[in-house]
Amino acid sequence: MNLKGKVAVVTGATGGIGFEVAKRLGKDGYTVVLNGIHDEIGAKRVAELVAAGITAEYFGFDVTKEDEVTSNINAIGKKFGRIDVLVNNAGGLGGRQRFEEMTTEFYRSVMALNLDSVFFASRAAIPFLKKGENASIINYTSNAAWNAGGPGAGVYATSKGGVHAITRAMAKDLAEYGIRVNAVSPGTIDTPFHAQIKSTKPEVFASWKNSVLLGRLGQPEEVASVVAFLASDNASFITAETIQIGGGQALGI
Repeated sequence: MNLKGKVAVVTGATGGIGFEVAKRLGKDGYTVVLNGIHDEIGAKRVAELVAAGITAEYFGFDVTKEDEVTSNINAIGKKFGRIDVLVNNAGGLGGRQRFEEMTTEFYRSVMALNLDSVFFASRAAIPFLKKGENASIINYTSNAAWNAGGPGAGVYATSKGGVHAITRAMAKDLAEYGIRVNAVSPGTIDTPFHAQIKSTKPEVFASWKNSVLLGRLGQPEEVASVVAFLASDNASFITAETIQIGGGQALGI
């Protein structure tokens, strides 16, 4: 498969799963465009990739801000003339609040981070994805979209449920252009995202593997390999799907 000239954009790619996804796509031959909000870290990550022989660039913008997303995705698309893969990796828990005391500001911030960001980036990328080859969008949902999340994570679950729905809706909407839209649903992955609880409550962190059928936590590279598959020609007849990457965690053992 010749990937020369193909372009992949990965949001939230300066650390954790996002960086591993960018690295994997870069090793597969894509020119990768990393997004983040910390420019110094972004520059370091690009330097790491370039040192590994990967063609990479960084664009700093906040995925929750419509104007920033639109202008930057447009700039990326115009610079390269196409976008072949958009990975909407940016997202997060955003904190915990129960619905009774939840502020409207908190509600909107979590929805913006996890759902609005997918809409903003995808909408801006579509004209350039139409110019791509076997173009696709890959989103991130969560087990929380099905089990409604833990205490205080209800709005996170709601936002990820929205990602599940918008993935299928965009797949319907974009099929006529040959643009595929899929999602991955990572389980508990051992990343810096969990650094605080890992350092302060190691026994709690260690216990998490007990809810995983395979008896261990996932690694960022294991998510990256599935994203790379969905982006590839090997997945050319897959759209509107969500792949669980959780070692059986979704079964709720």
